[in-house]
Amino acid sequence: MATRRALHFVFKVGNRFQTARFYRDVLGMKVLRHEEFEEGCKATCNGPYDGKWSKTMVGFGPEDDHFVAELTYNYGIKDYKLGNDFKGITVASSQAVSNAKKLEWPLTEIAEGVFETEAPGGYKFYLQNRSPPQSDPVLKVTLAVSDLQKSLNYWSNLLGMKIYEKDEEKQRALLGYADNRCKLELQGIKGAVDHAAAFGRIAFSCPQKELPDLEDLMKREKQKILTPLVSLDTPGKATVQVVILADPAMAADKSDEWFAKQIKRK
Repeated sequence: MATRRALHFVFKVGNRFQTARFYRDVLGMKVLRHEEFEEGCKATCNGPYDGKWSKTMVGFGPEDDHFVAELTYNYGIKDYKLGNDFKGITVASSQAVSNAKKLEWPLTEIAEGVFETEAPGGYKFYLQNRSPPQSDPVLKVTLAVSDLQKSLNYWSNLLGMKIYEKDEEKQRALLGYADNRCKLELQGIKGAVDHAAAFGRIAFSCPQKELPDLEDLMKREKQKILTPLVSLDTPGKATVQVVILADPAMAADKSDEWFAKQIKRK
């Protein structure tokens, strides 16, 4: 499973100017690419909307070896109701902490050297006041689950992730495909996971040849497939193949997106 890795998280944003200011001027990320679309994505990249939308990829480094954010903007929609599904992204960057203080961006120190802040729209980020690792400053994405053990079975036994940490008392677990890559943290909550209108999704890459077998596995295990295997063209980049799945402990409309590696160059 070493060739698999976490790619990006998809956020819906209502204010592109303030959102860009946060990711660029506070976090210190760079705009990697920007695309405009006249109609909705056939893999629902922009959510259940059919109109004009845009996608901006931002990160600390190239998409090929960094975990990045995909910012989707649906024209005419200024805000989205938050649910309890997305718990935050943790970033190691003393520079981001310094930037936030300099710009007077709201920060709350929740533990020694750890600051909580929010991107426009209410999405939480946790900034560790230390030097980032060489591989990638983005350490983990934390998502809520209604049944931790069911979710662990899904991600570990079916999708092949390694369990790095597990705390039954705190109902949390940390998983990943490689020691030096962004991890997925699962946080158990009481009650159902509510995605509301702002729901996003986390995307992973794997070799193209594995996707049909992955889809077949989910069918045999009677797991939900939100979007069967489909090819997506990306202007200026490779065409990718995608299958969109759903963790059973994240409710029916929560998805994780599996991309094949590059299959043809435009």
